[in-house]
Amino acid sequence: MSIATTNPATGAVEATFEALSGTEIDARLERAREAFARQGSTTIEERAGWMEAAAGILDGETDQIAAMLTTEMGKTIKAARAEAHKCANACRFYARNAARFLADRPADPEAVGAERAWIRYRPIGPVLAVMPWNFPLWQVIRFAAPALMAGNVGLLKHASNVPRTALFLEDLFRRAGFPPDAFQTLLVGSDQVERIIRDPRVKGATLTGSEPAGRSIGATAGAEIKPSVLELGGSDAFVVMPSADIARAAEVAATSRCLNNGQSCISAKRFIVHTDVYQEFERRFVENMRARRVGDPMDESTDIGPLASERGRSTIEEQVADAVGSGATVLCGGQRVEGPGWFYPPTVITGVMPGMRMYHEEVFGPVASLFRVDGIDQAIDLANDTTFGLGANAWTRDADEQERFADDLDAGQVFINGMVTSFPDLPFGGTKHSGYGRELADLGMHAFCNIKTIWAAA
Repeated sequence: MSIATTNPATGAVEATFEALSGTEIDARLERAREAFARQGSTTIEERAGWMEAAAGILDGETDQIAAMLTTEMGKTIKAARAEAHKCANACRFYARNAARFLADRPADPEAVGAERAWIRYRPIGPVLAVMPWNFPLWQVIRFAAPALMAGNVGLLKHASNVPRTALFLEDLFRRAGFPPDAFQTLLVGSDQVERIIRDPRVKGATLTGSEPAGRSIGATAGAEIKPSVLELGGSDAFVVMPSADIARAAEVAATSRCLNNGQSCISAKRFIVHTDVYQEFERRFVENMRARRVGDPMDESTDIGPLASERGRSTIEEQVADAVGSGATVLCGGQRVEGPGWFYPPTVITGVMPGMRMYHEEVFGPVASLFRVDGIDQAIDLANDTTFGLGANAWTRDADEQERFADDLDAGQVFINGMVTSFPDLPFGGTKHSGYGRELADLGMHAFCNIKTIWAAA
């Protein structure tokens, strides 16, 4: 199998790596088991110091890290720097809040007939993280920071097109001071994931990735009776009502759809606009999409770099062709950028209907579907007419409408008058085919803890 750094802006292979053999995988898993035993002798205060050191490395080496991310998966250099800083902030968040999140939680002893009763959070052991290429640093840190602070051991199977980032992450935690093998990168193919999850030394699994991958990993973890957390993408709705600030909504809409070159699970993808403001929103949205500059991701003035792979661009072209062939209309974009690299322009399409691939599938590139609705009921029905449920945006100044959207949009997070994003302070995850479980905040730390009840009598 191929584990390689291939520059999406040029198509050139810049480095190749050998996958671990079966014997090497076994040795790594044994080292993880031994590392977890050593973790038991570390304190939260020690781990917090190491996590703060990791944050310092991320901030201090931002330029080198950003160049690595851009070279491996094509995000703009500006976005890559922002990702490195976001990771540093998450490390600091868990360093400074882990003691509170892991503190014993008292229960009412009289209610349960005890002298004392409480809940204690204990780590479970080595946890396998199967991570994607689109946010190759952030997706890992948002698992690793809470898991390591809880006292677990991290095992990373990263996407095969970002091996340099994967190896950097192992080196990051080693340099920060964590004990040897507390966090390991496993350069393996997806064909080894089931075997690793089934190994008794591995105690849980987390995945950010495709729905088929989620089904496979969830089934394997379930068969082994091991906890798992799945984040499987989304087709987020962006609803605009008449009371909204249309100019602001149209600008944020374009920003969201083009975030990370259009390759973000929580980017808005389906834009649902009330008929009373539809024409104004369409005009502004198309103008904003056309204004995004496509080009060299290393150029500071570039807004959108290449897609991460040739196959990713081909999939988008197939989805657009399917929609247009069935009667949809392209308002801007819609044709690949010729020349080297896997570039695709910001694209807006109207007339997308049930039966078209774009209606039902996640579109992982800078392509937006634009819909017109007559009222809030129709808007909510259309927003929920998807198998996904990761995030949703609602733009309205009407307090009653805000409550309706907060209650009735079927998603793991609803952002009102703002763009869906992730914060260390807030739980992150989805419903329906977008997965289950939560990352970030205290829930992300507790996901791989034994939540232990202690009952004590005199």
